[in-house]
Amino acid sequence: MSGAARADQDVAGRLAARWAERAADADRVGVLPGEDVADLHASGYLRLALPLAHGGQGSSLRAAVQAQTVLAGGSAASALVAAMTVMLVGHARDVEAWADERERLQRLVAGGALLNAVASERALGSPSRGGLPTTELRRAGRAFTLHGHKTWATGGEHLTHLLVLAREGERAVQVMVPNHAPGVRWERTWGDGLSLRASDSHDVHFEGVRVDAADRLRLRPGPKRRNVWFTLLVAATYLGSAVAARDALIAYAKARVPSALGHPIAQLDAFRRDLGTLHVRLHVARATLLEAATAWDEEREESASEIAKVVCVDAATRVTEGALRLAGGAALGSGLALARHFRDARAGFGHPPSADAVYLRLGASLIDGAARGRPSDDATPA
Repeated sequence: MSGAARADQDVAGRLAARWAERAADADRVGVLPGEDVADLHASGYLRLALPLAHGGQGSSLRAAVQAQTVLAGGSAASALVAAMTVMLVGHARDVEAWADERERLQRLVAGGALLNAVASERALGSPSRGGLPTTELRRAGRAFTLHGHKTWATGGEHLTHLLVLAREGERAVQVMVPNHAPGVRWERTWGDGLSLRASDSHDVHFEGVRVDAADRLRLRPGPKRRNVWFTLLVAATYLGSAVAARDALIAYAKARVPSALGHPIAQLDAFRRDLGTLHVRLHVARATLLEAATAWDEEREESASEIAKVVCVDAATRVTEGALRLAGGAALGSGLALARHFRDARAGFGHPPSADAVYLRLGASLIDGAARGRPSDDATPA
């Protein structure tokens, strides 16, 4: 591991330790702590993917997912908020379509911006499934007005800017909107759900918000590139929850001494075997995640990111459930963090790409490749 990557993880570790002290209370009340956001700004973590010339770390995607996994161990909810800015900067930095807007986005983050791209709508669901948004950009003289309603805008009122997916006629466009501009109205719809209760993933309404022509983002045409930074930082977030659950389970097992046993349950062979099973799942998921990130950094491929997301979310759900089972009834109370990690990991399936879409694309690719006489990825040369 490079010195820069280690430094990124050290920053993430310090943040995670501070967030962990507030995570249980934040989850209970369903509110993103302002202190977590202040810590995030002060730490410099949001500048992880920012080029050195703009005062950032210029980190690779591999280094970023390693840091994100550590960060999520403190609070997956707050870590997801952080990931939204990092993924936007990383994607814009690496993808040519953003060349005309890259400098602007980087200057915003260098100046302390907290960003999110808001695209989901109740009727549309995730735009990754196709379809145009109902949120509409309308011409108003030399400017525009924005009208619509978005869901799951993680970060809520703590965000400084929103990148909004909207319809302009029969095409989709993206516009930059300063949060709290006239006509931006937040509806507190989050906080008591199953997962990520403290992420402030509320609904936001745009009621005739003025959008200057310069804030209609200039994205270059060409083949659409999936946001691999988003996919892998999301995967790392849920994997981080699972790693934290494993570590919490170990600490509990070392301290738990049933009177009938006379020694910690951590000494039981059955417990150690089952713990080892959980660790293997985490190891495989982490290796898959890092290989996918490296493939992107080396400009080899981007499809591996989808596999990594599916593998990491599956591992997170299985490991957090396994940790609950091994801890027993104590895990169901509020004294351990296992229940929170278990619930937070369940949110992973809600982020695109979905497992069914990934499996369908992979299967179709394998069949189409075989039909054209191309060997599959695991074919062994003669």
